[in-house]
Amino acid sequence: MKKTVAIDGPAGAGKSTIAKLVAEKLGYIYIDTGAMYRAVAWKVLDTGAGTTDEAIIRTAEKLHVSLRFVGDNVRVFADDTDVTEKIRTPEVTALVSQVAQLGPVREKMVELQRGMAKDGGVVMDGRDIGTVIIPDAELKLFLTASPEVRAKRRFLELEEKGTPQPYEDVLADIIKRDKADSEREIAPLKPADDSIVFVNDEYDLEQTICYVLGLIDAVEHFYGREN
Repeated sequence: MKKTVAIDGPAGAGKSTIAKLVAEKLGYIYIDTGAMYRAVAWKVLDTGAGTTDEAIIRTAEKLHVSLRFVGDNVRVFADDTDVTEKIRTPEVTALVSQVAQLGPVREKMVELQRGMAKDGGVVMDGRDIGTVIIPDAELKLFLTASPEVRAKRRFLELEEKGTPQPYEDVLADIIKRDKADSEREIAPLKPADDSIVFVNDEYDLEQTICYVLGLIDAVEHFYGREN
C-alpha cells in the first residue's frame, strides 16, 4: 500500500519544491495545501471585495479550489481559472496568512485536503499537515532553515521569476510570516510530536531530496512494501 507523507515547515524552507520532486520520483500525487489558501487570497484580491475577515470568508464560501493534472504537472484552479502562477505574487503572499487563520476558510480547505489524502500515495506539504490535516501519516517531516537562509533562497527565486525584491524586504516578510503562522490561534505552525525535524541550512536541494527519499524507504521497509 502506498504511504502518506506530510511535510510541514515555515515559509521559504523549500517544502513545495522538495515535496513535488519527491512525489514525482515515487509516482505519488503532490498536494500543495499552501497553494489552496493562496488561491483564496488571489480570488479575494481579484474580486476587489475587500480584505476584511468577513469579505474573505464570503469569497471562500463561493469558491471552488482544485488541483488538477495538466499533462504531467499539477495546476491550481480557482473555479475554472488556472491561477498556478498568479498566486505567487507579493500581493497574494502578503494576504495569505490572514486567509489561513480564518476558521471557516480552514474548515473548507481541510475537508478538501483530507479527501485528497484518504487513499494514500500522496506527498502533502503545508504548515499543519502532520498536526491537523493527516496526523496519521506514515511519515511526518518538519523541514526548516534559518530566516536568513530562507530569505536568500526566496530572494533568488524572485529574481529568476523576474519579480525581484530587496533582500531586506524579503527577510522582513519571512520573519513576519513566521510570527503570524506560529502565533495564530487555529492550527499554529509547529512540528508534530512524532515528526522528524530536518534543518537544511547547509544542504542543497539534491541532498535534501535524497534525505527525504531515504526516510520514505525506511518507512516502506517498516510497514512493508506494496506487492
